[in-house]
Amino acid sequence: MTLDLRGLSPAPVTPFTEDGAVDFAAIQRLGSWLGSIDGVKSLVVLGHAGEGTFLTEEEQLDVIRAFVASTDGRVPVVAGITKEGNKTAALEAKKAVEAGASAGLVYPSHGWLRFGYQDGAPQSRYKEIYEESGLPLILFQYPDNTKASYNLDTQLEIAGQEGVFATKNGVRNMRRWYTEIPALRAAHPELQILSCHDEYLLPTMFDVDGLLVGYGNIAPELLVELIEAGKAQDYKRAHAIHERLLPVTKNVYHRGSHMEGTVALKWGLVNRGILDHATVRTPLLPLPEGADIEIAEAFAAANLGKVTVSA
Repeated sequence: MTLDLRGLSPAPVTPFTEDGAVDFAAIQRLGSWLGSIDGVKSLVVLGHAGEGTFLTEEEQLDVIRAFVASTDGRVPVVAGITKEGNKTAALEAKKAVEAGASAGLVYPSHGWLRFGYQDGAPQSRYKEIYEESGLPLILFQYPDNTKASYNLDTQLEIAGQEGVFATKNGVRNMRRWYTEIPALRAAHPELQILSCHDEYLLPTMFDVDGLLVGYGNIAPELLVELIEAGKAQDYKRAHAIHERLLPVTKNVYHRGSHMEGTVALKWGLVNRGILDHATVRTPLLPLPEGADIEIAEAFAAANLGKVTVSA
């Protein structure tokens, strides 16, 4: 069954206890809150924001189960599929299905980030994963400044494969975006197109069906409104939401490394009353001294306050 992700799909963080274990009580709070918001279509776990590759295999499956349980199964859970080889990724997807995942977000084989990919290799990755697991898949387009960013022909071929129903596009090159998104729309009208440009969402909001973003952890209410404004082609409203969120965007995503955004997301969730602290796993490190205060001030400026969670 194809999922309807035409709306907001937050990519939740993985909360940890202060001694570094997965915090299942905090997962329950986070998942139940996000799942209660009208317009949230799925929870996408085990990605970059979720520190998925920093977890053991057992922890990964437990995290899937915990987020499924957090909404009593009402909101589908999408699992990041990150293993290097096709066979191992396919087995990872199969286990994700058994743990309750409803779809998979397929990451490129990470060797491609440095060395590039052979023509046809990405297509084989999606084919083998789907044939082994039966898991509906999301095409993940990496940034243009990596060697794992797929050319248009590769995207078109993957999008046409059995089992692929959506694309998460983070190309971060608007020249490519303005060429490739219309081409994907024309070739595959049913393909759901989701932006993941957390650090500058506004330019992509008018061409997409939804968002699949870590940003959805901390400001889901406003991102749902932003999606609605984009679909209505209401630039004035979308720009006003963008301006309201800009202090948060700057303090969470306009940092030296995009990976710091994961740590900042956790501080954002502290400000919203979901997490008690911002513990992460190495190689992530705490933010510089004073960053927590800056983030708190940004949330106050955006009028994003604490929420009440009925877990």
